Amino acid sequence: MTLLTDNAPTAPAVPAASAAERADRLNAAGASWSERIASAPSSAALTYRVSGSGEGSVASAIAAGKHRFIVDEPAALAGDDVAASPVEFALGALISCQIVVYRLYANALGIQLDDISIDAEGDLDVRNLFGITDEVRPGFSTIRLDIRLTGPETDDRYQELRAAVDAHCPVLDLFQNPTPVEVVVTKVGG
Repeated sequence: MTLLTDNAPTAPAVPAASAAERADRLNAAGASWSERIASAPSSAALTYRVSGSGEGSVASAIAAGKHRFIVDEPAALAGDDVAASPVEFALGALISCQIVVYRLYANALGIQLDDISIDAEGDLDVRNLFGITDEVRPGFSTIRLDIRLTGPETDDRYQELRAAVDAHCPVLDLFQNPTPVEVVVTKVGG
């Protein structure tokens, strides 16, 4: 696989959806999952599979189902800067999961949410990454989310929504709680 270039196609356009269409899709998905889980509780347990391989200097070619994308590093971290870095993708995953869960719970709680936008900042000290010291963690020390909601509800209703999202967002949970990770390293070839 070759790295994306400036001439690479842009990301596919996301189809527009009205508030009513979004509500219909969220309600249908919720009803479908409720029925599925009621008839087969084990169907609630999902396993996501993503694979990747090294490309270029330090980039990765990632395959997630039918989707393919490149992850890279800026030049200061030995990359070619052809794509967002792993930690930028992590922040993007947090933002996108928050947006999904805000929309899901706004619909479930009957809270009108006209629009949502989120900015994320993460502080990372690279001294651990480069083996200079292990006195700082290798990951983010702090993440800040600036969430802007648009709609006619009171601040109390949007704070109720925030509490529901904080309690149910899978990617927020990944950042806030340790997740066991099993690692197997296999030597391939001669």
